[in-house]
Amino acid sequence: MKTLREVDPGVLACILLLLALGVAMVYSAGAIYAADVWGDEMHYIRRHVVFAVAGLVTLSVTASVPYQAWKPWTYPLFGVVVVLLILVLVPGIGTTMGGATRWLNFGPVHLQPSELAKLSLVTYLAYSLEKKQSHIETFSVGILPHLVFAGFVLLLILAEPDFGTTMTVSALLFVMLFVAGVRLTHLVGLMAVGAPVAWIVLMGAAYRRARITAFLDPWANQADGAFQLIQSLLGFSAGGVTGAGLGESSQKLFFLPSAHTDFIFSVIGEEFGLIGVVVVVLLFAVFVYRSVRVCADAPDLFGRLLGMGLSILIAMQASIHMGVVLGLLPTKGLTLPLISYGGSSLVLTLAMLGILLNVTAQARRETVLADRAGDPARVASGRRRVRAGAVPSP
Repeated sequence: MKTLREVDPGVLACILLLLALGVAMVYSAGAIYAADVWGDEMHYIRRHVVFAVAGLVTLSVTASVPYQAWKPWTYPLFGVVVVLLILVLVPGIGTTMGGATRWLNFGPVHLQPSELAKLSLVTYLAYSLEKKQSHIETFSVGILPHLVFAGFVLLLILAEPDFGTTMTVSALLFVMLFVAGVRLTHLVGLMAVGAPVAWIVLMGAAYRRARITAFLDPWANQADGAFQLIQSLLGFSAGGVTGAGLGESSQKLFFLPSAHTDFIFSVIGEEFGLIGVVVVVLLFAVFVYRSVRVCADAPDLFGRLLGMGLSILIAMQASIHMGVVLGLLPTKGLTLPLISYGGSSLVLTLAMLGILLNVTAQARRETVLADRAGDPARVASGRRRVRAGAVPSP
C-alpha cells in the first residue's frame, strides 16, 4: 500500500498517540465502574481495544482508497444517513439511553447515525461546493441548497434530541462555506438570523435551561445540574501540575459520572496534571494545524474542502469536550475523539481520519511534483491561500 507510506507523518503520529492514550485512559477511568456494573473490570477496555483495532483496519483501507472515489457515493451515502436518522425516531426501532433516542442496535453493536451523518455532510459539502464554485458568491447557489440539505439532516438530529451535535455540525457548515469562498455578507446575514433561532431552540427545553443555569452558577447548583461539572473541576484541582499518577484518580470512584466517556479529560487532568492536559491539547493542535496546512495543497478543491472539513470537525468536537469538562461551556454529553470509550463511533472516526490521510498523501505527492517541475503557480503549504476556494493573488 504505497499510499500509506506517503501520508503526512505528523498527522498520523498525532492520531496514533491519541489513540494509544485513549486505550490507557479507558482502562484507568472505566475499570472500577465496569467491575461494579458488569462484574468484569476488563469489560470496557476489551471492547474498546476490539473497536480500536477494527478502526485501524478501517483507517488503513480508507487511507488507501483515493479520496476522489467518494464523489460518486456522496448522494447515496447521504440518502442512507437520512433513512437511518428517520429509523432512529421510529418507536420500537431506535434505542433510548439517558433520555435521548440516538442509537440503532445491530446485535452487540450500537450504531449512532448522527456520527455517520458528520462524514456524509462533510463529503456532500465538499462535493457540492466544488461543483458550484463558478457561482459560489450567489446566495441561491452558494448557500441555499446547502442549507436545505444540511438543514434537513440537522432537524432529524435535533429531534433525537441532540442539540450539541446539531450545533457542532452547524458550525462546521459555516466554516466550510467560508473556506469554499462564499460571500462574507451572506454568512454574516445567515448568522444574524440563525443565532436567535438557536437561542430559542436552546431555551425551549427545560433540561437545556437547567444546564445553562448550572453553567452560569455551578456552585449554587452543585447538588443537581452542576454535579458533573463540580466533580470534574475537583479532579483537575487534585491533579495539580504533575498529577496523581496513572490509575490514581479518586474522582472516577463513582464521584464523576461518565468518567470513561463524557468526562475522560478530567481523569487525564487528575492523573497527569497540567502537564498531561497541555500534552493532549498540543497533540490536537498539531493534528489540526498540520492537517489544514497539508490539505491546502490537495490536487483539487474537493480534496482541500474534504481534508479541512474532516480535520476541523475533529477539532470542534475535541474543543467542545474540553470546554465542557473545564466549565467553559454548558454541560453536553460529547466524547473526546480517539480517547473516550467508543464502539461504532470510534470506528467511524478512524474511517474519516483514513480519508483525511489519503488527502494528505495526495497533497504531499502534488507538492513534490510541483517542486520538481518548478511550477511557479504553486502555493507552498497553503501559506498564501486564505480560503480553499480563493485564487491566490500574484
